[in-house]
Amino acid sequence: MPHRTPHALAALTTAAALGAALFTAVPAAVAAPAKYADDFNGDGYRDLATAAPYTPVGGKTDAGAVVVTYGSANGISAARRTILTQDSAGIPGTAEQGDRFGKALASGDLNADGYADLVIGSVGEDVGSDADGGSVTVVWGGKSGLSGGKGVTDPAVSAHDEYGMSLAVADFDGDGRPDLAAGSTGSDVWIHRSFTKTSGSTSRSELATGLRGGAGLAGAQSLAAGDIDGDGTDDLVATGSQASDYEDGAMVFLGAASGLTRQTFLKSGGWELATVGDLNGDGYDDVVTADYGGDAKSLGGSVSVYPGGTDGARTSPQTTIDQDTPGVPGADEEDDWFGNDLSIADVDGDGYGDLAVGTIHEDVGTADIAGGVTVLRGSATGLTTTGAQSFTQNTAGVPGTAESADRFGASVRLSDLNGDGKADLSVGSDGENHPSGAVYSLRGSASGVTTKNAISFGPGSLGMSTTGYLRLGQDMLG
Repeated sequence: MPHRTPHALAALTTAAALGAALFTAVPAAVAAPAKYADDFNGDGYRDLATAAPYTPVGGKTDAGAVVVTYGSANGISAARRTILTQDSAGIPGTAEQGDRFGKALASGDLNADGYADLVIGSVGEDVGSDADGGSVTVVWGGKSGLSGGKGVTDPAVSAHDEYGMSLAVADFDGDGRPDLAAGSTGSDVWIHRSFTKTSGSTSRSELATGLRGGAGLAGAQSLAAGDIDGDGTDDLVATGSQASDYEDGAMVFLGAASGLTRQTFLKSGGWELATVGDLNGDGYDDVVTADYGGDAKSLGGSVSVYPGGTDGARTSPQTTIDQDTPGVPGADEEDDWFGNDLSIADVDGDGYGDLAVGTIHEDVGTADIAGGVTVLRGSATGLTTTGAQSFTQNTAGVPGTAESADRFGASVRLSDLNGDGKADLSVGSDGENHPSGAVYSLRGSASGVTTKNAISFGPGSLGMSTTGYLRLGQDMLG
């Protein structure tokens, strides 16, 4: 999902060329039907994809790279990795200045071969004479991990820019195969279907979102998917400004064999971001929206939960939580950006989804914009502040030290990377060692997220430049 992160003016240092994908051998795995949408090598463990969208490639600044670290019984490590750029063998296109390859990520087994595939958006890609037209690339999963790819054609190049700035993979028509939704600065989202490795997408349709398209903050700012009405077919949530009244919020579309149809618009009144997951264990995915730009509800941002049900998402929030809500660590302070990124999965194995909330501008002591992450628990009654946890780089056991502009929490991802049935917390800190970036992994446990055996790694551990303007961790697979 995209983050509205300012591209700070800084000296750009040319990094060593990343030409071919750097790959450290992954233990062989037997292909099987893809159990997880993010298991790229089919070994039964979820994997983590992290973007470094400003990475210099072959001397081209802001070309972009994506780092994939493979899960195992011991979780992820920098040693088990694939690094992808547009100069990697088999990847369509060429790394060019300003492409920002990796600015959006999504995954799923698009060609139904038993291995999850990675979808990568390059929002700054020039398409012919169309500057910043944007492009979308599918990188195929396989026994040895990710390799080779296919471009996804933009059906309406002249109608918008930044194609692929928002992405989601899910089965929207109930045919048993995942589809790809791709957003842009335009008002419509394109749904691509029926992927093959040789031909890519062989079918597509246009979804009129009712969101405002055009210059500035327009189009589908983020896309999220899940089964909100419990009918076995996935539904789509697109966030942005409603064209009819310029209200900000989330548009909910219910999936069916006949296609996606609008259910409701959830007005938020703030900047737009949403995620989907089952917080109360009732079998219906819930919609969580974030108003992280500061609005009438809070100074520093808030999250709201709209429970799912047979008719789709409830049209009024069950709860709205900010950092002044009792039980939530910290305080509601102006421009904290509580909710700049969101992720849902079951951290403690109790059967309820939990919510990770990034707070990218959180001050820690005297360190400005050091960043933090809050984990809120799900329960039979929905999202609760009971047992809420907060993490910064000054939390005992978290590697490093909170420093100004670290932006710990630029991206968050809850996923079970070691196969123990409890989701682990991955955190991107794209300002760490300014502006190289870093990735952190904290384990899930029966008592919640723990800092025991927490790890972190930066570009140096991955064989990438340690001096370039990379912003590793600005985005994660979401």
